[in-house]
Amino acid sequence: MPHILTSTRDRITLIELNRADKKNAITADMYQAMADALRAAESDPQVRVVLIHGKSDCFTAGNDLKDFLDRPPHGENSPVFQFLQGISTAAKPLVAAVGGPAVGIGTTMLLHCDFVYAAPNARFQLPFVPLGLVPEAGSSLLLPMLAGYQRAAELLMLGKPFTAEKAQAAGIVTEIVPEDELLGYALEAASALAALPPASLRMTKALMKAPRASAVAAAMAGEGEKFRAQLSSAEAKEAMTAFFEKRKPDFSKF
Repeated sequence: MPHILTSTRDRITLIELNRADKKNAITADMYQAMADALRAAESDPQVRVVLIHGKSDCFTAGNDLKDFLDRPPHGENSPVFQFLQGISTAAKPLVAAVGGPAVGIGTTMLLHCDFVYAAPNARFQLPFVPLGLVPEAGSSLLLPMLAGYQRAAELLMLGKPFTAEKAQAAGIVTEIVPEDELLGYALEAASALAALPPASLRMTKALMKAPRASAVAAAMAGEGEKFRAQLSSAEAKEAMTAFFEKRKPDFSKF
């Protein structure tokens, strides 16, 4: 069974993370599949909305660290950066349905979505600094814009998990809905969007995004450069070794 499932119906493309045994941890192949699905949706005149979801109890645990370290992104054409480019420049509305863990990219991708519905069981986390890395997906720019500097600093610097309520207060989540209604509710929202005049909808999104588009692109480029550099740093090596050894990392020597 593919780890990314895609389907299109009623003018909505659904992209489902389908690796439940690994908590939907994302590999390079999964990033490529999602990037390809976004490109296909953007180029298909029959598609008006994209809905990204996992299961009601798991959105994604973030990057598959082993796969990420075995195949680190080396440039802007790597699968992860293709995906980031796709979500950050999508002309059509993006809807997300989030239940359970939404770690790392599982949270930062939401900053590019137009509607984010979360179940009460959703748990968000931005653990880049604790892993010896830096934020990605333009989150170093977008989160302070949404949440204010101090709230963003808490979430990005400490990297601790936070609730759906806190995510909503930070401007990441549109609405909190019951777990058993999550996907259906998100599909209803996507259907409502798909029924609207498509050109007007895309232009309205473009107008709202235009003032920050160049700043987001610059932030993502800067983050990507520093992220790739930090991947080979001693800090990241200690953090990830500790993760695999299931121990607390020791940063006292840095």
